[in-house]
Amino acid sequence: MNNLDNIIKGAIESIKNSKDVNSLNDIKVKYLGKKGELTSVLKSMKDLPAEERPKVGQLVNEARKQIQITLDEKKQSFENAMMEAKLESETIDVTLPGKALKQGHLHPNTSTLREVENIFIGMGYKVVGGPEVEYDYYNFEALNIPADHPAKDEQDTFYITKDILLRTQTSSVQVHEMEKGKLPIRMISPGRVFRSDEVDATHSPTFHQIEGLVIDKGITFADLKGTLQEFAKRLFGEETKVKFRPHHFQFTEPSAEMDVSCFKCKGKGCRFCKGEGWIEILGCGVVHPHVLEMSGIDPDVYTGFAFGVGLERISLFKYEIDDMRLLYENDTRFLKQF
Repeated sequence: MNNLDNIIKGAIESIKNSKDVNSLNDIKVKYLGKKGELTSVLKSMKDLPAEERPKVGQLVNEARKQIQITLDEKKQSFENAMMEAKLESETIDVTLPGKALKQGHLHPNTSTLREVENIFIGMGYKVVGGPEVEYDYYNFEALNIPADHPAKDEQDTFYITKDILLRTQTSSVQVHEMEKGKLPIRMISPGRVFRSDEVDATHSPTFHQIEGLVIDKGITFADLKGTLQEFAKRLFGEETKVKFRPHHFQFTEPSAEMDVSCFKCKGKGCRFCKGEGWIEILGCGVVHPHVLEMSGIDPDVYTGFAFGVGLERISLFKYEIDDMRLLYENDTRFLKQF
């Protein structure tokens, strides 16, 4: 018991004289650790008579509790002192000007895509997605592009196997939608496509397309022209005019390319439109009857039109950017301008 009293007095004295939390930890190990002084007392109990062991064990536990309480109180005083010192040293001068928060914003491509989607959703279209890794059938054959067509050449298309490839156009999504047989159809399918092109100011091996499709009874080329004219006016301004030029696409007949009047010079001719007053914007046409047949739609009952526009192409024109690579390089000096 005298030994326990000395241990308690020594521990309390050491705790009172401690200078920081680290020294407290050393004291705790010395007196309460596995090889500490109280543990030594417990180990020596084997030499005591059996009737005295419970009493000594109780005294050891009380001593441990007393030392632990003193340790906790001292530790709390250290922590309080540290907090007060920290608060005093980190005083905030509320009269100082605040720091401006750097807030991100939408990428030009994303802004353009949302604008295009909102235009067509407002006209009753739905936005449909599809797989980027596609079967050759959906990417080519179901769109009336036979096996010997130049578009299937491997230098234009990334083939994974003979029958699987990275889609070269989002028109494949239209085939999936037509095969569902839920008519009428009014949809656009924006998404990423892949072609084996060299990287330059106007080409990239991966870019984005927005394909549109309408299938219903009595759809004509006039419906196509009216739809795209409304789209152009909403995107580029009410004064925008459109012009259709004959063209050839395998999956539409008749086919055309659509130009819009230059929104920079209002059709007078400038550097932006290369002095022509018109800018080529997209390809379109009436869906080929054979394409309808392959998807299980009767061309004698239903007709439709389709169109496709490059998202980057619209962004370049809309924001007057002359190099498509700027859209992919993530240079903050460029992106901050939008």
